[in-house]
Amino acid sequence: MQRICIISDTHGKLDPRVEQLFVGASRILHAGDIGRAQPPIIDRLSAIAPVTAVTGNVDWNTALDIYPINTTIEVQGIRIMLQHIGDIPKRWQRQLPQPAPQIAICGHSHIALIEEYQGVLFINPGSASQPRGQLGEPTVVFLDIQDNGEFKAELIPLKMAEFIKNAD
Repeated sequence: MQRICIISDTHGKLDPRVEQLFVGASRILHAGDIGRAQPPIIDRLSAIAPVTAVTGNVDWNTALDIYPINTTIEVQGIRIMLQHIGDIPKRWQRQLPQPAPQIAICGHSHIALIEEYQGVLFINPGSASQPRGQLGEPTVVFLDIQDNGEFKAELIPLKMAEFIKNAD
């Protein structure tokens, strides 16, 4: 199994609970709006696991504009598309490249979402720094991909770091 940790909209602030939660990740995906920080957020995340990141609108025209606007990676035979600005699944699904990825990830709205629509799993991890929506709590997503190609995503509020750490 591979655990992919998904984060977005850090806006220059990396909560230490993220680093606790991401220990043991196979890979980390950052869906943009990284924001400037010292030390750089991507460097801190890279100390945990390899990172794939895309640029977000707050990163444009800054030193963080080095990341692509979107990218597609493959993990265990599963195609995963990553970009900052997406849409609700019903509209975004029509804009996906063909063949469509099995998983499409975005950030931007700061509202967490995990929804399967027409054979694609759409994920927005919400914001790890400035949440909006029902939870009002910073969130990330764990995406577990099994060796047989099955996958499952779970929304993780940062407050869970305390319970996960105590469970070890």
